[in-house]
Amino acid sequence: MSPSLPDQLRATVRILGKVLGDVIRAEDGEAVFSQIEEIRQASVAFHREGTPAAAQLMAERLGGLSLPETVRFAHSFACFLQITNIAEDQIQRSRGRDGDARPDTLAGALRALKSEGVGVAAVLALLDEALVAPVITAHPSEVRRKSVLDRQGAIADDLDALDTARTDPERAAVERELVRQVSIFWRTRLLRNVKLGVGDEIDNAVSYFERSFLTGLPALYAHWLEVLGWPAHLPSFLRVGSWVGGDRDGNPFVTEAVMRQAMARQSRAALRLYLDQIHLLGAELSISAGLAGVTPQLQALADASPDASAQRADEPYRRALSGIYARLAAAYPQLTGEPPARPAAGPAEPYDGPDALRTDLQTVLDSLLTRHGPAFAQGPLPDLIRAVEIFGFHLARLDLRQNSAVHERVVGELLKVAGVCPGYADLDEAARCDLLLAELAHGRLLHSPYADYSEETRREHAVLTAAADLKQRYGRDSIRAHIVSNTQSISDLLEIYLLLKEVGLFTPGDAPRTQVFAEPLFETIADLRAAPAIMRDYLALPLIRKLVEPVGIQEVMIGYSDSNKDGSYLTSTWELFQGSLALARVVREAGLRLQLFHGRGGAVGRGGGSSFEALLAQPPGTIGGRIRITEQGEVVANKYADPELARQSLETLAAGVVLASLRKPAQAELPAPHAQAMDALARQSMGAYRALVYETPGFVDYFYGATPITEIADLNIGSRPTSRQTTRSIESLRAIPWVFSWSQSRTMLPGWYGFGSAVARAGVPIEQLRELHETWPFFSSTLANMEMVLAKGDMAIAGRYAGLVEDRALADHVFGEIRAEWDRTLEALLAITGQGGLLENNPDLAAVIRSRLPYIDPLNHLQIELIRRRRRGDDEADVRAGIHLTINGVAAGLRNTG
Repeated sequence: MSPSLPDQLRATVRILGKVLGDVIRAEDGEAVFSQIEEIRQASVAFHREGTPAAAQLMAERLGGLSLPETVRFAHSFACFLQITNIAEDQIQRSRGRDGDARPDTLAGALRALKSEGVGVAAVLALLDEALVAPVITAHPSEVRRKSVLDRQGAIADDLDALDTARTDPERAAVERELVRQVSIFWRTRLLRNVKLGVGDEIDNAVSYFERSFLTGLPALYAHWLEVLGWPAHLPSFLRVGSWVGGDRDGNPFVTEAVMRQAMARQSRAALRLYLDQIHLLGAELSISAGLAGVTPQLQALADASPDASAQRADEPYRRALSGIYARLAAAYPQLTGEPPARPAAGPAEPYDGPDALRTDLQTVLDSLLTRHGPAFAQGPLPDLIRAVEIFGFHLARLDLRQNSAVHERVVGELLKVAGVCPGYADLDEAARCDLLLAELAHGRLLHSPYADYSEETRREHAVLTAAADLKQRYGRDSIRAHIVSNTQSISDLLEIYLLLKEVGLFTPGDAPRTQVFAEPLFETIADLRAAPAIMRDYLALPLIRKLVEPVGIQEVMIGYSDSNKDGSYLTSTWELFQGSLALARVVREAGLRLQLFHGRGGAVGRGGGSSFEALLAQPPGTIGGRIRITEQGEVVANKYADPELARQSLETLAAGVVLASLRKPAQAELPAPHAQAMDALARQSMGAYRALVYETPGFVDYFYGATPITEIADLNIGSRPTSRQTTRSIESLRAIPWVFSWSQSRTMLPGWYGFGSAVARAGVPIEQLRELHETWPFFSSTLANMEMVLAKGDMAIAGRYAGLVEDRALADHVFGEIRAEWDRTLEALLAITGQGGLLENNPDLAAVIRSRLPYIDPLNHLQIELIRRRRRGDDEADVRAGIHLTINGVAAGLRNTG
């Protein structure tokens, strides 16, 4: 019997903890080690015993630290929590090597579907029309530097090597290397000393492709071909997208120059891999024409090569690959702005796109298969062809995104300067749509190179002009969508097509065409409720039908973060569920397929939680093999920094989509009692939540006082400002720092507030709620995510943060409301799930979280004291560093915080 997850974790943490302790003792001395160890033991004792004496001892240990000692201690506990994460990931990697036995793999999905009478043919038919796309964003809740991630990767590699070491000398060598890597890690600065720029975010995003996706995805497809029984064709349905360099919403630093930089950097990563692999294949395929024949197509490719070497005159595969290399090397400077690292054998015509490269590589493979059989059906050449099919010359499809308010102003100015309409903003919705449709019906442009426009209009026009150029240079798949944040009307979408027309990406006429599609993002509760009616009227427009019918798909993005901030976790979750069902009906009635784009974050308050369970809990008929999902903040590194974990995450996503699309739902339609119960709960939850957050006088002051929101704004973790406007309000605050701040204070408010009141006031019998929990995946998944949040929260620590609020009456009132709702929520959750305590039914997760708390809690206590010190005027460097280190450590301990 294999050991439990907690036992495995303890054993691995013990190994790494001992190495870190030995490093601290050797480099900093016994006194420093003893001081850190005494606090650790005191915190562990407090969590084990919970006695006043244990609490007093821990308080004395922490209170006795000087400021430099506090900074050093915060660094040490932050390092230890990072090491705990390394250990947890190592166990996940190890368990993932069980491979297809797991239910969240494609093989596991096939087994489950087979038991329901759904065969491989149905799966292949689904995948033929499928798209599964995680999309990397730069949303700032990742506090770790890339240098820290690199060291964590090196330590993880050493742990794997320890597992496979067969002899004592091998093990000793690995242990020495582990000590070396931990020593470097201990002395690596955890905090960035300068703010990230968009260029840094681009490099970080591309690094995941270089580390995990470029080689990992083709290997995953090769495995799936085996699992599916070697079908004649398996389309590249799983791809990875990006927002980094194209998302302008609230980020003034994303310009046309930045977007060009993003695409060049992406292309460089893809083309470098292709060139390296082609070079290696050329070195490998030394087959002589005197010993084996080739197809005529391969011979023609070899004859066209600029490689005139006499040594390779009888080696047609090498000459063909040399010619392919030369053509790609000729395209490389045009796409990346720099010469290739290895020169070509001679001049050649550059490839005009990835399709031609793929055709030539396929010619090589076809010849090998024809002359030498299936031995070449797997290996580096098929993997390279798959990579070119997936990544093209652009690596990742780059989405554009901007707020609808910006589009309104830009369109208004273009119309005014062109003499078409002096007051576009004053028009009602019907008049706006009539005007926009009229402008989209003819070929006259509004923009003039001689007119004097505002900086905003110049910037937006420059970005879209660059997008048109980039699509022509990098291929049709490089940019396909322009997402409209804060979509509230049809005109919000038509404005995009007018702006695209100005740069040649939209072509008017009897058969209008667009190279980029306007796609709505519905974010708030009100917007989600209005979305079906908006989309019904939008898809009824003759112009829009002509644009979307050829592709047969309408994508709609739904936002988890802002809907949660607007109306509570429970209400947001239910509105997203209902909205998805309604949108699916509307799009289906229009004769199209719906593709939902889920704007999820890492924290439960932003849609986080298990991706697999979330997919299975989606409303029936809303996936249909097509889905896009944002991957944000610390989740990107947690899932994709390690190649093995990346492969597991990608396969889990694919398996979840296949199961959710083909598994027969328990009920054909949502039972009316289910919907009525959720309507009542959501209404009461939203009422309780908004009463606290938006209707309590002084709540904004409480939030800014009782969380480290101000200190988080000073962290160098992202290029985007924390607020959309300079005013201090909940409405203007971005959802990410909102959730991140509540996580740091251990209140975790966005992930649970309102649920207790909902159960108490909605009038739904507890027996009915228990039945929903037992029989309805949506409801059980919703409660499971909330339960995890509650397990990471701590009202005693949250109460200490409330002590930072200067207005004591305000603090007592607001925290009293939060504490009372916490108690109601905990009581309701346990009553519904039939547990005696949180995570009683999930002891492994409970043990994992519990093991982290003795290291997280002291960081919270130190953070509170340092924040109090800073807010009283002590803003010296060590105080700021200590606060930021504690934020780093708490985020590492909680993992999904933003």
